[in-house]
Amino acid sequence: MRRLALIALLLFPFVVSAQQNKIEANWNSINQRGYPQWFSDARLGIFVHWGLYSVPAYASKEGYAEWFYRGLMTGDTARRRVMSHYADTTLPVFDQYATLTKHWHGQLWHPDEWARLFKECGAKYVLLVTKHHDGYCLWDSPQQPEWNSTVSGPCRNIVAELTNAVRNEGLRMGFYYSLPEWSNSRHKWMQDPDKNIGDYVENYMIPQFKDLVSRYRPDVIFTDGDWQNTAKQFHAEELISWYYNTVGPDAIVNDRWGNGTQHGFKTPEYSDGINETKIPWAECRGIGRSFGYNRNEDVENFLTDRQLIQHFVELVANGGGLTLNVGPMADGTIPFIQQERLRALGHWLKVNGEAIYGSEPPDAGMRCKPVYPVKIVKRTIKSLPESDVIDFDWVRNSPSPEISVDDFSVIWEGKVTVPTDGHYTFLAEADDEMTVTLGSDTILYFNKAWAENDNARRSMELKKGDKLRLKVHFREKELDASAHLMWSTDGIEFKPVPAKWEATASSLTTIRCYTRRANALYILLFERPSGQIKDYLSFTLPDNAKVSMLGTQTELKWKQDEDGKLTIDISDIPVDKLNELNHVWVLKIDNYIFHF
Repeated sequence: MRRLALIALLLFPFVVSAQQNKIEANWNSINQRGYPQWFSDARLGIFVHWGLYSVPAYASKEGYAEWFYRGLMTGDTARRRVMSHYADTTLPVFDQYATLTKHWHGQLWHPDEWARLFKECGAKYVLLVTKHHDGYCLWDSPQQPEWNSTVSGPCRNIVAELTNAVRNEGLRMGFYYSLPEWSNSRHKWMQDPDKNIGDYVENYMIPQFKDLVSRYRPDVIFTDGDWQNTAKQFHAEELISWYYNTVGPDAIVNDRWGNGTQHGFKTPEYSDGINETKIPWAECRGIGRSFGYNRNEDVENFLTDRQLIQHFVELVANGGGLTLNVGPMADGTIPFIQQERLRALGHWLKVNGEAIYGSEPPDAGMRCKPVYPVKIVKRTIKSLPESDVIDFDWVRNSPSPEISVDDFSVIWEGKVTVPTDGHYTFLAEADDEMTVTLGSDTILYFNKAWAENDNARRSMELKKGDKLRLKVHFREKELDASAHLMWSTDGIEFKPVPAKWEATASSLTTIRCYTRRANALYILLFERPSGQIKDYLSFTLPDNAKVSMLGTQTELKWKQDEDGKLTIDISDIPVDKLNELNHVWVLKIDNYIFHF
C-alpha cells in the first residue's frame, strides 16, 4: 500500500500538469494554447486533390476541377457535356456522379513514390483531401460505408496508405476535410437552407470527423466549405479543443471553421500572400489554376520554375509559407509538368534551404522596427495585346506573367464609333474597382466594396458615327480579377463595348527579399547578379562578418560605409556557377547577432 501511495504521490504532479494543459472548448483556451513551432518552420507543404473528380478532370481554363459535382448541380452545359461520356445525364446528379467510381481505378498509384517525390521537393508536411465537398471518402468511413474508396473506385484505403508512406519518409501528415457536403441526404450544401444543417453536423459530421482523427491522428487539419454557416453551427470550439487534446502539442488547425472563427493558421488562396508574423499562415494554390487535375488547362496556366520559386521565396519573406497542390490523374500518376516543377523547387531548396526553413522576416520579434525591409520592389509596366472588347475574367491570374496576381492595375484607351442613333446605357463592372472617363469627364465608377453602385451606369443620347474617346482605369486588390465595360441600346441586352482597346498593365514586382536567423541575414536576389551588389543596412556589420553566396565555397569581399551602404563583390564567383544557381541567388551575411 505504501508503495502504491508513493507511486501515486510521484505521479500526482504529472496528472495535475496534464489536467492544467487540457484545452477547454472555448476560443480563449484554444488561443492560449497557441501554435506549434514546427509549422512555422516548415514553410512548405504539399496539398493533394485526388478523387472521383479526377476522372472527368474538367473545368474551365481558370476553374476548379474538383467542383465538378457542383457544376452538375447547377446545370453547367460544359460539365454536362463531359459527363455524357460517362453517364446518362438525365439521371439525378448523384447517380450520374456515382458512375465515375467505375472509371477511377488508380492502377498506377504507388503511395511510396508520391511520398518520395514530396520529400525530394523539400516539403515538410502533406495535406491529403480525405473528403471533398462531394462527400466521397478516401477511407472506410463508418458514416459512408458505400460511398468511399475502399469499396469502390480503387478499392483501397487511400488515407491509411498515404499516411504510412508519408510518415515513413519523415514528413508530417495532415488532412483536408470538407465540413459540408453537396450530396448528403441529411443536408445538401448549397441546396438545402443553411440554417437546417444541425442534424447533419451533430449526427454525421462530428462522428465522422472524430473517427478520422482518432484512427490516423493527423498533425494538421485543414477544414473547408465553411463560409455559409457559423463556427457555432459547426461546433468549432468543441471539435478544435477535442482534436488538440487527442493529438497533442504538435497538432494545428486552419482558420476555416465558419463565420466567427477566432483561431487557426491563415490560408490565403491563389494570391500574393499576406503580411502576418504573429499567426502562422500558408498560401494554398496549385501549380496551375486548379487543385484537382484539369485536362482543359493550357501550359500557360502553370507557373514556370522561376515563377514558382520566386513566389515561394516572397511568401516566406513575408512571414508565411506555401501549401502547394498537386492534382494527380485518375490512374494515380502526377502529371509530368507538376513533377518537373516540384523537382525544380526541391533542387533550389537543397542549395538554399537554410534561408527558408526556420527563418523569419527581418523585423520579426525586433524591439525597434523596421529593422530591415521584407522586400525591395520595382514598378513593372507591360503593354497588353490589343483587344476588341473589355470583357475579362482573369480569376486567379493577371493579364501577364510579368504582372503580380494581386494589387495591379490596367488602363485601356479606345475610340468607340457609335453604330446607330439611340439611347445608350453604359455599365461598368469589376473586381475590385473601375473608373471610365469620356474626354475629361468621369462618366462611370464601380467599386465592388460598395453595397450600391449608382455611378456604375450612365445613359446618354448618341448619334450614328459619333466618336467617343474612352479611358478605362481598372484596379485589382486581391484574388479574383474581372473587368467588363458593357452598353445597351434602347433597353436591349448589355453587350461589351466594341473598340480597338490598347492597354497597359502595371504592378510592383519584387526584385529582392530578405530573411534572417539569429546570427545571419539572407539577401535573396530575383535578378541575376553580376559584378558588385549594392544594398543598405540599418545596422553596422562587425569586421569579422562573413559574406558568401549559398551554393558556392567563395568568401566574398565586402565593404560598408558610414551611411550603411553595403557593397558586395561577387566577381570571384565563376559565371557557370551563377548560371547554375538559377532563379533566386542567395547571399548570406554571417556572424551578425540579431538582438531580440
